[in-house]
Amino acid sequence: MNRSASFSALGTSMVAHLVLLGGLTFIHYELNDKLPEIVLETVFDDERQQEEFTKPLETDAEIAETQNFISGGAVSTAVGGSGAPAVAQQKVETSESLQEVDFNVNPSSIDLPGENMIGQDLGVGEVNGEVGAMVEGYGAALSRMTQELIRMMRSEKVMAVWLFDESNSMKDDQQEIAQKFHKIYEELGIQSRKAADLKDREEVLMTSICSFGQSVRELTKKPTTNVNEIRTAIDKIPVDESGSENMYAAILSVVKEFGPKARSQKRRLVIVVVSDESPSDAGDTNLNDYGQIEQAIQACEKAKAPVYCMGREAVFGYPFARIRWQDPVYQLWHWVRINRGPETAYPEALQWTGLHARDDSSGSGFGPYSQVRVCKETGGVFFMLPGEEENLVGKQAEIEAREFKALAMKEYEPLLLSRRDYEEQRARSKFRTGVWEIIKNLNPHWDAKLNMRHWHFSIEAEVFQEQGGKEFEKAAYAMSQLDKAVALIDDIRPLRAKEDSQRWRAAYDLINAQCLTYRVRLFQYLLVLDEHAASGRKPKDPKHNEWHLDGGQKPMEPTDEQFARMKKAFKLKQDRSEYLALLNSEMQKADAAFESVIKEHDGTPWALRAKWDKGKRYGFTFNSRFWDPKYAEVGKRITIPKF
Repeated sequence: MNRSASFSALGTSMVAHLVLLGGLTFIHYELNDKLPEIVLETVFDDERQQEEFTKPLETDAEIAETQNFISGGAVSTAVGGSGAPAVAQQKVETSESLQEVDFNVNPSSIDLPGENMIGQDLGVGEVNGEVGAMVEGYGAALSRMTQELIRMMRSEKVMAVWLFDESNSMKDDQQEIAQKFHKIYEELGIQSRKAADLKDREEVLMTSICSFGQSVRELTKKPTTNVNEIRTAIDKIPVDESGSENMYAAILSVVKEFGPKARSQKRRLVIVVVSDESPSDAGDTNLNDYGQIEQAIQACEKAKAPVYCMGREAVFGYPFARIRWQDPVYQLWHWVRINRGPETAYPEALQWTGLHARDDSSGSGFGPYSQVRVCKETGGVFFMLPGEEENLVGKQAEIEAREFKALAMKEYEPLLLSRRDYEEQRARSKFRTGVWEIIKNLNPHWDAKLNMRHWHFSIEAEVFQEQGGKEFEKAAYAMSQLDKAVALIDDIRPLRAKEDSQRWRAAYDLINAQCLTYRVRLFQYLLVLDEHAASGRKPKDPKHNEWHLDGGQKPMEPTDEQFARMKKAFKLKQDRSEYLALLNSEMQKADAAFESVIKEHDGTPWALRAKWDKGKRYGFTFNSRFWDPKYAEVGKRITIPKF
């Protein structure tokens, strides 16, 4: 075939196809018009039952007989947070409508590991540890600790140093751990028989028992595998009467003492801390003291020593909790303050009830900031033990029988930054700085004039009037501080919508509702002081020796005489009827603000605190009672221990 014939055939074919395609352009197919119209609706039923799946951890002391490995990143319940801001999550149950999804993905932002990284076990110290794992007791915590040790022992030998808090409140916990400590070695024995790559446990794991208070004590002569020797050492843990729990100094001491020993034996040093309080050297209550947290973290990172903690839930936005203690002399009950929080680098909630310092022990859903941070940064785990503590007071029992909603709490995780970085980040935000200023200025631990008397009023009329006069002055001062706080709240209100942290929005919302409420309560406090002083009332029971102020009452309306005195004292411009209308308006605003917190932050500590505060209402009344004079012996015949 010659070239001219080939081109002729090709040209003929192209012309034929072009004609065919041109003809097709004049043919119209109206497929869309033929399709039936379908309306798709999504209906949300408020009564829909949400199916829940739970898997409680084992709590018994039985020895495991099978292997059951848990991945290092599995967290059963969030009890801490990462350094990154939480991502806002919209719950389906609260959505008003489904909106069109915008799939706007930037492929360049997705990084995949190379083939040389896939399948590698990064190991402890290469990645941050777990911010928290909820466990049902020491039995479950020890079993999980066994799994962590096994994971490390597959690649290297381990030297585990246990640090026990010497505080008085830990004695029962220490006995329980001593009884269950055999679980670790028994379960390790089972695993060593089943796993070919796990060497004999006596070669791989060595254990030392230490305790700490003001200083550190080594209770085993040397690292051992003898369970009886370990139990005996735990039984010998003394009680440090100083009340100091210098946990970070103890960690630094352990790294210095046992780090070289572990390296010489080619072992991984692992530190396990058991304590029911926030450490004394954490700097939780002193703005000018960062504590020794960062030094301990740096030392552990250098030694590649992960820290594991078995501890308790932090108090919501507050450094302290109270436990009930009965003295052995008169069998009187006392409320003793202990360190138990907060869950953040600095408190993000009011430390005040509107009359005095907080005395509750409300749970935060997270572990104490300093303990969770040291675990996370060193590659360990914070084990949060259950909160059923019989001697813990002020737990708001009627609303504390709960588990915070896991999905909701994910949005409220604390920032586990160093305190210095936390302060710098807070200072860059006018909104957060404003919230912090209110918390700081209304802190009764730093401003004693915010602590007003609410009990131990004298039944003697003249003494009561003298006491009432002093409290009147403090209440007037507190109201002026609240006025400044409310003004600042209004000033930063436009910035709330721009705030990307759900924690800070919740803090603002709750503080707003509380400040509105506390202004009304302080006015009611002044009214009841004035009314009681003028009444000359006597106790009905002759055995009663003091007046006690009880809240939760309906608000009192001032008489004309009372209002005249209040108007002069506070330079009020309204008449009585106008001021009463203003008070009613303020109460309605406060109630609405609390309801907003409860609705928007459902399933969180902010909502529970709002329910509790709203339930206390606005009014007060004086009731008489008997107060045992033997309480005056505190510091004399009664010595309250430092827990």
